[in-house]
Amino acid sequence: MPQITHLIYDFDGLLLDTEPIYCQVNETIASRYGKTFTTEVYRKIMGRQAMDCAQILVEALDLPLPAEEHLEARNELIYDLLPKAEPMPGAMEISQSCAMRGVPQAIATSSAAVTFNKKVKRHRDWLKLFQAIVLGDHPAVKQSKPAPDSFLVAAAQLGAQPENCLVFEDSPAGVKAAKTAGMSVVAVPAQHMDVALYESADQIITKLADFEGGDWGLL
Repeated sequence: MPQITHLIYDFDGLLLDTEPIYCQVNETIASRYGKTFTTEVYRKIMGRQAMDCAQILVEALDLPLPAEEHLEARNELIYDLLPKAEPMPGAMEISQSCAMRGVPQAIATSSAAVTFNKKVKRHRDWLKLFQAIVLGDHPAVKQSKPAPDSFLVAAAQLGAQPENCLVFEDSPAGVKAAKTAGMSVVAVPAQHMDVALYESADQIITKLADFEGGDWGLL
């Protein structure tokens, strides 16, 4: 097992409970055209950048509008809802505990700055625990997850080697991105996800509160 010295977290659905909001909005838009936003489609977009999601949704649901219009419709609905999102169970506790132990931490999210800032409007103090925050529209992130860019940028900002980083992810795309980056991964699948989709993860837990730092030499 590699020596773990730094932690990198995904954000949506992992640290902050935003996924129900995204699902609600995608269901609303799909219903306008007599379509159904299914779990299968949700699995395809999970963890990806907004425009990638819009393109996948338009194609998968055969929606009669370009991806750009889907994204505009989503933003009209979502901006008022995102500030209401609450931390996932155990998310604040694990980040606070690791911060107290002096473990450097980063966030690597596919969210662009405009949506991220709305999500964290009530959580600014929490963000002070993280030494780096890499957003989906960071200029060095050329490709979104499942490409490894965001995790590699986060590691560089932490001054860490990829093999010394442990990533927490809730999406299969994110797990693949972290493994491609040469990092270890703890997967925290959403309840409706097939655990088999996370087989490449180094560890699978049902919630962040179940994480045992001692398993990774972090105690």
